[in-house]
Formats: sequence, structure tokens, C-alpha cells
Amino acid sequence: MRVTLRDIATRAGVTKATVSYAMSGKPNVSADMRVRILDIARELGYQPNVTARALSVGRAPTLALMVENIANPFYPEFALAVERAARERGHFLLICNTDADPDIGRTYLRRIAGQLSEGIVAMAGHLRIDDIAAVNQSGVPVVVCMWEEPEIAPPAPCVTVDFAHAAAIAAEHLLSLGHRRIGVLVDGDAHELHHQRRLGGFMHTMHAAGIDIDASHIVRAPDTIASGKQAARALLATAPSLTAIFATNDLLALGALRAAHEMRIKIPQQLSVIGITDIRAASESYPALTSVAVQTREVAAHAIDLLLGLIDGTIPVAPPPLIITPSASQLMVRESTAPPRRSRNSE
Repeated sequence: MRVTLRDIATRAGVTKATVSYAMSGKPNVSADMRVRILDIARELGYQPNVTARALSVGRAPTLALMVENIANPFYPEFALAVERAARERGHFLLICNTDADPDIGRTYLRRIAGQLSEGIVAMAGHLRIDDIAAVNQSGVPVVVCMWEEPEIAPPAPCVTVDFAHAAAIAAEHLLSLGHRRIGVLVDGDAHELHHQRRLGGFMHTMHAAGIDIDASHIVRAPDTIASGKQAARALLATAPSLTAIFATNDLLALGALRAAHEMRIKIPQQLSVIGITDIRAASESYPALTSVAVQTREVAAHAIDLLLGLIDGTIPVAPPPLIITPSASQLMVRESTAPPRRSRNSE
């Protein structure tokens, strides 16, 4: 027999409404009572009736996450963090892949908003802000996540990450090791705003240290390992005096490691490599990649809390709220960076 809210209420000695409030995370129930009710629900094997909840509140019981490319290892890892944050708060998560196509993104926004999902977390960089604003104006909240410009907020609820600061941390690490001849791999082209911010943070730190990186030592490539390898091979062939490579994400950096291996360049004795984001493959590569970690769990939790606050009205829609992720990026020093030792030209 299916366990109902009334069964839980009877066991807990409270009303059915109290159980409902506790299950939905409403503030009408004390923390101790909510924990007690949830414990009883688990003990009885309660399974929520998703359809009934949707009918009672007049909206879908799920949240949605829109990502640019699910094949990029960063997005599954971030999706897992968002799913956990949503589940811990009593919600399900629908994941939508746009293939970095703004038109596909617009279709998803229009089809799932309010029908399949009561709110959406959208990764910054692949959707048109006007499309996001239109959905927000329709009454279905959309939170832009991983926005990389803390000083310039979009006209939509937003959770930002200061990737320029993360790049500065990478620069400081290479400088502290004694590197001065450094190449750079950048995701995208000159119009790719987000990775331009990462490049800007790195270059600013280098310039402040009296190091000006030659424009010919900055190579742009799509964010795949294969592209990173190809770009790094070209860079190292034309600039053999480089002692380090900074990449604006880990996929390009992992590609650089492969290029070095194929070119019989020793890591880190002859070449140091560092990336940003610290995807799982960074710690599992050989040698393990030094990277500046982004606090994905914290960003995911902020995004879900902001979205739920907009849904239940505890956070005002206007002006669009902006959350700056407070914790700084963290340098994860591994095997791919070390002080420059031997020049490849001398061997």
C-alpha cells in the first residue's frame, strides 16, 4: 500500500499540512520538526506523487539545467553538483544540451519553461540574454550561472565566478616558480568574451610582474583535448624556448600534455603546464595536471537557492539579483608544474 502524507502526519502527531510544508521546504515548520518528519518519511518508504504535486501547485515539479555541450567533461561534473543541490532541496532536475546553438537554447527555453520545469539554471555563454529575459518576464525564473563578469551583471538573475582571478592565480604560480617564457592556449576566438576575461586576468598579472607575452605565443583553439594538442604542438614547434604553458581551461591543458609527450618534451622538467577548472581528468592524467579549481558545488548550491527563492517569491525578481560566489578559486598543485630546469634547446 502506498504511503501517504496522512500516514506520515499520523506517525508524527502533526497535521497533514505540516507534513506538506516540511516536504516542500516551506518556512512554516521548525528545523527540528522538518528533520523528524523527513526521518519518518524515509522510515515508512514514502515516495512523493510528482503528478499530484504539480496539479496542487499549478506548475511542474522539476527544475532544469541548460548546458552548452554535455560531451565537455566540465558540464557532467557541474550537472552532478546541481542535481545534488536540487535533490537535497526536494526537487528533480532535467538536463538539456544545446550543442552551443542559441536557437536550440531558445527552443528549450520556450518548451520547458513552466511546462516541464518551474525554473531553469542556464550556463552563461551559449544563450541569448534577450531570450533569457523574455522567459523571466513570462513568470518562469531563469538563473544565469557561471557568469564571468562580476562587475557587469546581465539583465537576469545571475551567479558569477571570477575566472579572471583564477587566471591571475595561475599566473602567480608560474611566476613564483621562476617561469618567464610562457605560452598561452585560449578557448575560442577574439570574440569569446568569457575566455577573454581569463586571458585578461593572466596577462594583467604578467604585465604587473614586468613580463610581456609575445602575441605570437598566444594561440586560440576550441575547448577539446585534440584541439589543445594541435595548438600546443604548433606553439612549441615555433617557440622552443618556452618553459611553461597556461591554458584557459583544463581540456586545452590536457591536450598540451599530450603534445609534449608526443614531442618527447619532459613534464615538468622541460615544460610546465597549468589549466583552469580542475575537472576530474586533471588529477587522473599522467602526469597529474596542476589546475586552478572552481568551486562547482558552491556555485551549484547558490544557483539552486537563488532559483528556488525566485520561484517561491522570497527573493524579488527586480532588480535582477546578482550573487558573487564568495570563496576564492583554489590552486591545485600537482605534477605538471615545477621551476624551469633545462632548456630544450640545450639538449
